[in-house]
Amino acid sequence: MKKRFIQKAIMFLQFHWLKLLLMAFAAVLLTVLGFGIHAFMTIDSYTRKTLLAQQPVYLPMGAIQAIIFVSMYMLFLRGGFTKLSKKRIKSKNIKISFDDVIGLEEPKLEAMEVVSLIKDHKRIQNIGGKIIKGILMVGPPGCGKTLLAKAIATEADIPFLSMAGSEFVEVFVGVGASRVRTLFKKARQYAKAEGACIIFIDELDVIGSARSFNQWGGGGMETNSTQNQLLSEMDGLRDSQENIIVVGATNADISKIDPALLRPGRFDRKIHIDKPLVEDREKLFQFYLTKIKHAPEIDCRRLANFTVGKSPADIENVVKEAALIATRNGRNLVEYSDISSAMERIDLGLKRKRRIAPKERINTAYHEAGHAISAYYLHPLDDVFKLSIVTRDESLGVTHLQPLEEIMAKDRNWFLAEIETLLAGYTAEKIKFGVTTLGVGSDFRRATNLAQTMVWRLGMGLQGEVGDYITPLGRTSDVEGLLAHLSDGTKDKLNKEVEGILKICSNSVTDLLSKESDLMDKLADSLLEKDELEYEEIDAICQKYGVTKTRKIEEVGLLKKFRDALGPIKNNPPAAPDKKEDIKDKKPPETPPEHEK
Repeated sequence: MKKRFIQKAIMFLQFHWLKLLLMAFAAVLLTVLGFGIHAFMTIDSYTRKTLLAQQPVYLPMGAIQAIIFVSMYMLFLRGGFTKLSKKRIKSKNIKISFDDVIGLEEPKLEAMEVVSLIKDHKRIQNIGGKIIKGILMVGPPGCGKTLLAKAIATEADIPFLSMAGSEFVEVFVGVGASRVRTLFKKARQYAKAEGACIIFIDELDVIGSARSFNQWGGGGMETNSTQNQLLSEMDGLRDSQENIIVVGATNADISKIDPALLRPGRFDRKIHIDKPLVEDREKLFQFYLTKIKHAPEIDCRRLANFTVGKSPADIENVVKEAALIATRNGRNLVEYSDISSAMERIDLGLKRKRRIAPKERINTAYHEAGHAISAYYLHPLDDVFKLSIVTRDESLGVTHLQPLEEIMAKDRNWFLAEIETLLAGYTAEKIKFGVTTLGVGSDFRRATNLAQTMVWRLGMGLQGEVGDYITPLGRTSDVEGLLAHLSDGTKDKLNKEVEGILKICSNSVTDLLSKESDLMDKLADSLLEKDELEYEEIDAICQKYGVTKTRKIEEVGLLKKFRDALGPIKNNPPAAPDKKEDIKDKKPPETPPEHEK
């Protein structure tokens, strides 16, 4: 205890020596000033008046000299641009424990093990082990990396220093390296006094990305010098080794981080934080719904099944947006419809009240119906959750697809189904009207990109061409430079395979929509009547009017698994009733297409 008290006293003097020095200087100055005033009053009146007359000249000159001295001192001797004003964050002020980290069970277990190693570092050293030097948390944004770092600091109950990677980067050379030195100097002082210290660097990829070297060695780049200093501080030659743990977080791929940072002795542990699975999403909805007033019949398991691929931040945003929508509609409780509207607003965009010509609405309804039928029957992983011809942002309509299960590695069937679904809007317009609209442009771009990826990079072509023909030389943005290593014959062969995939998918969709023309009319009719169709309504219409009885998503078993997890659907909306006047008999108000004249 006595030794710890002495260390804390030394650390206090190191941090506050300037303040104590200024206080002592002020006391001496006041004492001297008192003696000076007493001496001034004892001299004769003529000398006293002469000295007073000179003060208007001496005082401004003294003030200017003092300002210049203080500015130069602060700029050069006290750090200036390199000064680091980061203070310790006390664990009791963070107030985030592992219980507050929801939906990250596996990363939380690894973090808890790290905390136990920090607390028992003496026992580890006694058996010859080494203290952990660094922890790198990797994962997509909004998944809880920063929250987990705060929980580590709270549970370990040691000093916590936090900085962002961008705070090390300045226009002046050497500033980043100086700030790294200052940060670790503070951490060592805290480690000596408290036994250990955590340094958290958010967005580590800013200073930790792979270093670039040129003909001059690359050492002149500011990020290189900053990273070199970080490498030296984490595992360099020093006379003493303090218990300092560096926790880094990044959204970038771990392959983008410099290998020198990833080696043992620096970032010893890598914690991968992925988007939550269905059980974790259910817990997240339960947690965030406790913060708002909501209807008791809201089923969190159902919401979790409808939010595949969402991060914890996305789920929190959905609940917050639902509360705003309920308030805007004058309700005191958040209902399921509010959460559904919040998901639509976030995923699909804000609805816009634009006046659309009747013919254009009919074209859009058939375009979206084509997408929906293709996805409903041909897609092996995604299901149609919503159809809409309400204008959002720049789009006239939208078909909202949602995966029923987390699939990390997409196969060839998924790519083909995506291309077929994208081409279905064009095919539906062509079958119904004989002409197509501008709305097929974005679908064509995405379909072509997927087909090119299949052939040029993934070996999923028709002729069995294997290899990645772009990535090996993909360090330049020049397209001609990327393909310079390929012969014209190879390029033509690969391009023909891309065209072949697009034609096969187009023919498959054409056959399906020609067979399901009545279903396409019913879906378009219901869209024109209601503007939007929900998941249950789409399924009911397809079950009633669809000719095709097999679905790809049923063949792989995902649909039954999803519906079993979803539970019974309450108030299942009926299919759209038959009408005497069908939409295929309606005539557009404008001039009909050429093929109908």
